[in-house]
Amino acid sequence: MASKGEALKILQDRVGVTPDGAFGPNTARAIAQYFGLNAVRGAHLLGQAAHESGGFMLSMENLNYSVESLLRVWPSRFKTEADARPYARNPEALAEKVYTGRMGNTEAGDGGKYLGRGFIQLTGKSNVSAFARDIGRDSLIADPTPIAKELAMDSAIWFFEKNGLFEIADGGVTDDIIKTITKRVNGGHHGLEDRMQWTKKIYGWLKS
Repeated sequence: MASKGEALKILQDRVGVTPDGAFGPNTARAIAQYFGLNAVRGAHLLGQAAHESGGFMLSMENLNYSVESLLRVWPSRFKTEADARPYARNPEALAEKVYTGRMGNTEAGDGGKYLGRGFIQLTGKSNVSAFARDIGRDSLIADPTPIAKELAMDSAIWFFEKNGLFEIADGGVTDDIIKTITKRVNGGHHGLEDRMQWTKKIYGWLKS
């Protein structure tokens, strides 16, 4: 399990900046340069990733929910407190409950094994398997742990490429484009204002 900020420090070391675990202009520029991203594409990728990862501090899905949170986040699955109580503060059981039978998770234990990892969370055995094949690391199917560590940014870039988000990003750093990309990343517009703030701030860093 990746500790808080660990994946960012690994990434900083990889792109040639001081691995201090603090995301700012120097780190953003180094990431964009290392991965060959222009200011617009870099801003959209890093803006979405920053929101999804809590400012690059988190690279693994946290399923340690309270009863109240379960009722709010998954109202269709947990209709009463009694329904939610066995899964409260029980990440393993919750992962099995909400992810089994979805996204390629067919065997017992797949829900917890393939929970979200990376700066833009890659969830489910199908996604992990596709990512593993595309980068030539089939070992990730058996052990997806590196996606939450040294591959946290690679998996986010893969997600953007796979879903055509860089082409959408080429339309510019506008509210409409950020909203469109947010819908593709999130399935809705959760956290839209924060995503906009991050994307525009990072764009300012990268174009200067």
